[in-house]
Amino acid sequence: MTPDKRRAPAGAAVLRDEITTAIRRALMQELAAVGYGRLSIEAVARRAGVSKTAIYRRWSSKLDLVLEIVAAAAHGKLPALDTGTLRGDLALLFQAVALALRHPLASQIIPDLLAEAARNPSIDATLRQVLHARQQEIGGRLVTRAVQRGELPADTELDAAVDLIVGPLYWRLAIARLPLTDGYLEHLVESVAAGLGADSVLPRPREAPVSG
Repeated sequence: MTPDKRRAPAGAAVLRDEITTAIRRALMQELAAVGYGRLSIEAVARRAGVSKTAIYRRWSSKLDLVLEIVAAAAHGKLPALDTGTLRGDLALLFQAVALALRHPLASQIIPDLLAEAARNPSIDATLRQVLHARQQEIGGRLVTRAVQRGELPADTELDAAVDLIVGPLYWRLAIARLPLTDGYLEHLVESVAAGLGADSVLPRPREAPVSG
């Protein structure tokens, strides 16, 4: 047999994409159902319809599997935040974040991982790294464009601005787990824009109170 016709070594693993996708999906579902503490490779394999070996070919442990999925989820695609105005960009960002945080899986997984991070330094470090990087990437671009358009002061402090943008909605949905009332996102856009130092828009007339 000529060298270029040789087969792969016997037993060589071929990592099929559809199996990897099934494992990732099963991990998210199992994590939402039982939490990190009770999560097991056996249960993930059973839910994915694969063997434990298929998982261990890709990840060495439960921790590695979860950390990779968390990092991938944090870098999920968001709409292009370039509407031409600060308020338009904020509104689009808040709508996307609210949709993601209200997803049934996310609403279960995020509080569990935050609690686990207090006990597990590896999870804590990964959450800090990927979430901070993602916040800076998204919020930083949004703030930079607003400064370039003249909507925000040139000396706007980037870290503080990003915290102000991402903090309130994350707190409401992921920590306090409160509902979004009608008009909340619209008011949040105005509050954050004002907090960042943007010029105000014309105020709307107040609605007359409903008498009881």
